[in-house]
Amino acid sequence: MQAAKPASGADRGSRFAQRVVAWHAKSGRRDLPWHGTRDPYRVWLSEVMLQQTQVATVVDYYARFLERFPDLASLAAAPLADVMRLWAGLGYYSRARNLHACARRVATEYGGEFPRDAQALARLPGIGRSTAAAIAAFCFGERAAILDGNVKRVLARHFGVEGFPGAAAVERRLWSLAARLLPQRRAMPAYTQGLMDLGATVCTRARPRCDACPVASTCVARRDARVAELPTPRPRKPVPTRRAQLLVAVHDGAVLVEERPAAGVWGGLLALPQFDTVVALRAAVRALGDGARARRMPTRRHGFTHFTLAFTPHVVRFARIAPRAAEPGAMWLPLAEVDTAALPTPVRSLLRDVRASLAAPQPARKRHTVATAPLEREQRHDMETRR
Repeated sequence: MQAAKPASGADRGSRFAQRVVAWHAKSGRRDLPWHGTRDPYRVWLSEVMLQQTQVATVVDYYARFLERFPDLASLAAAPLADVMRLWAGLGYYSRARNLHACARRVATEYGGEFPRDAQALARLPGIGRSTAAAIAAFCFGERAAILDGNVKRVLARHFGVEGFPGAAAVERRLWSLAARLLPQRRAMPAYTQGLMDLGATVCTRARPRCDACPVASTCVARRDARVAELPTPRPRKPVPTRRAQLLVAVHDGAVLVEERPAAGVWGGLLALPQFDTVVALRAAVRALGDGARARRMPTRRHGFTHFTLAFTPHVVRFARIAPRAAEPGAMWLPLAEVDTAALPTPVRSLLRDVRASLAAPQPARKRHTVATAPLEREQRHDMETRR
């Protein structure tokens, strides 16, 4: 009697796909608002929002976005400022700018209809290879592999792929693996959605539920007790801290804000005037008006991908504003509109606190002009930190 031959790579891949499809039919997610749709606009919107953002956060933003922009034509016709306002708080704001640019390009170059193949979709602003494949697969039935964060984690663990998935060589290997595992067209949409759901609900980053996994019996990471080690984490680098002085200029119930340049941190959003030093902030205060009273708030911190911003807010209340004192692109935003304006989350949080403090009864205490103690102490601190 001959011994059974070990399964070939193709057979193993076929069984992997079959188990994922069967699991999806029984246990896949059905409650998310974008599931089951073949509308490329909605699939595209959900895929872009889900980049770098948790599902629980996306659900509400997705609903609000569709209420304001129910189709591609309405999004393409809208001013960018309206799009940024709805996106505020979701982070990674280049996604919103690319979303708007993509809508306009599809409207003008493709007659308002998305291209039907992944290669053409990937040439549009903000649509990468995986997002293009998701649109092409779910909406147009193209046999195209996806490789989002959830899929990378499942494949890296199951097949024991070493190395940080964001590294070019590792990513190429994962793409090759994803393409090789892809079943034929009929099972492909269920497999693709099942793989994404598996990574999101079972093969999670923390506390994966291996006992509920349909492919646990052939998982390399589980076999070798390396589930916590794979995928390989991003190489750790020191995160630098940048310091800034923020001017919270208040006059007649409004605060001075500026539109940030499209490129860079908080691009396209409204933010507070920012300075490297207190000396520069004081010069701006003097140019704005007179009768000013200043109050320095405690320094706050906000983490970005590559650095931490430590910013010190200076609340300055003006009795009078000089004509044409504000820079081009600046505006006076009523404090009552802070909740709905296109502001980054840390700026919105700060201005809510400022608004509440201004509305509260103020105890009698000595107030300082911009030329006295609080800013001078901050100036000395600033000089000391630069030595």
